[in-house]
Amino acid sequence: METIEKNPAGFWIRLGAILLDGIALAVIFFPISIFLSLLGVGDTVMDNVERIVNPIYSIVVPIIWSGYVIGKRLFGIRIVKMDDSNVDFLTMVLRVVVSGIIYIATIGIGFIVSAFMIGLRDDKRAIHDLIAGTYVTYNKP
Repeated sequence: METIEKNPAGFWIRLGAILLDGIALAVIFFPISIFLSLLGVGDTVMDNVERIVNPIYSIVVPIIWSGYVIGKRLFGIRIVKMDDSNVDFLTMVLRVVVSGIIYIATIGIGFIVSAFMIGLRDDKRAIHDLIAGTYVTYNKP
């Protein structure tokens, strides 16, 4: 059984995909933010909406879109389980929520370590990949 040796995506392309996701979500949130501000809704409400929508996007979209989110899709990379099957709900919760807790608990040090792991490891897996049993690949579904 081959696993992580199959086209792992490296640091720069993954960073580009994250940046594109940020731009895509900003494009979506900007009109909503303007609309809410016209209604007199404060910034706190918008911040809370973003805190809810971002994890939902990061968990749900890869499940229904074969491991892709907008940025990864545009760059032709996707998240898969170690056995090359599509990600499921539990996998994505581990990848997003549990690793997010670790990154917060380590005051961002875990995130920096993950960036180095992607850049230096042969399998290009970060802490969140190790926790969830995933990797990012160029392989199509």
